[in-house]
Amino acid sequence: MLVDPERLTAYAGPSLPGDGPLAVERLAEGHSNLTFVVSRGEREWILRRPPQGPLLPTAHDVIREYRVMDLLARSGCGVRVPTVTLACEDPDVIGAPFYLMERVPGEVIRTALPSWATEEVRHAIGFELVDALVELHSAPVEPFVAAGIGKPDGYLSRQLRRWRGQREGAKTRELPDYDVLSAWLEDHLPMQAESSLVHGDYKLDNVAMSPDGPRLTAILDWEMATVGDPLADLGYLTALWSGQGDPSLGMFDLSPVTREEGFPNRAELVARYEQRSGRSITDMRWYQTLALWKAAIFMEGNYRRAVTGATDDPYLRGFGDAVFDLAERARELALAS
Repeated sequence: MLVDPERLTAYAGPSLPGDGPLAVERLAEGHSNLTFVVSRGEREWILRRPPQGPLLPTAHDVIREYRVMDLLARSGCGVRVPTVTLACEDPDVIGAPFYLMERVPGEVIRTALPSWATEEVRHAIGFELVDALVELHSAPVEPFVAAGIGKPDGYLSRQLRRWRGQREGAKTRELPDYDVLSAWLEDHLPMQAESSLVHGDYKLDNVAMSPDGPRLTAILDWEMATVGDPLADLGYLTALWSGQGDPSLGMFDLSPVTREEGFPNRAELVARYEQRSGRSITDMRWYQTLALWKAAIFMEGNYRRAVTGATDDPYLRGFGDAVFDLAERARELALAS
């Protein structure tokens, strides 16, 4: 059992409003950290815990995720983040560390558009996504540096070292484009102009939108957040943004709905970010290539967990050829003339 309601009630119940046992229901979305709805009467919270089985170093760190969200909430900087309630580092309580946060009203847009997302408001969805990212990048970095969550300098070179290490830790087969991409990223490493808090996995299905209109209510899934180069988030968002006429990324086509009429294209997203943030942006190609390269390595790690029996999630077993396609897309972007 991934979350035992009785053990959770004994540990967390006294700290939560209301009386009686806590009910637990798993949310189907997501294949990284596991997400559950915890309820007592009319009140609801979200519980996050790591998946089962051996994990890559630094991956699926829910306590770090809790700390980031707690620091953001206490900073009063206005970043749209859920309120965290409690964290538990003791794996003996439910079998893994976990934390609870308030459930935010809203819906996550994945493969289908809500009824209110008419063609006339789809541009606003994309721009809400960018505006919330600009707010995130305006948060003070000092509390995170003081808490050991990232360093203000050297983020891009550390990203290359970290993800090369992740690749070695998850290596079960050769990835044909890996060496070419790794060398290209090293050879074309840009200068980091400034530092900000970065989300690390910023995309449409990692935010909640108001149930009645194009207003972003919360940014979710902070497990990869750190201090670094803000353009890395913009590169990730636009690399995984599906535009009209784009070839499909198959099972990694994470925002297929943005191909619909009315959504802004990548250039419009970048222009909106540039206008709202005041940052000058000349070339996103390196950051977009980094995003796809990292995604391929991360997904390969998940695939390894599936084929070695560390997880019973059938979705992860299907990553086999899809990881190759993702790396190939990164190589094509990097080497485009």
